[in-house]
Amino acid sequence: MASFTARTITSTRHEWIVPAAEPWGACIGDINDASVVACRAYRETHGVPEGKSLPDDALRFRIADDAIVISFTVEESAR
Repeated sequence: MASFTARTITSTRHEWIVPAAEPWGACIGDINDASVVACRAYRETHGVPEGKSLPDDALRFRIADDAIVISFTVEESAR
């Protein structure tokens, strides 16, 4: 008899989108502002206190067609 388990995972992806249209791209100030807000949201979501370093893989930066997307994903077991 086969032995296995099953589960259902619900994912929530939090994103901050910084416009980066050609030919100039994004301003560092806009990227910094969005990063600060994203870091704060990550800390609140995961209970990481101020002053403690975030994990290196806490935030992801993705280049889209005309934007830089900063994100993190939270996964929870469905009930």
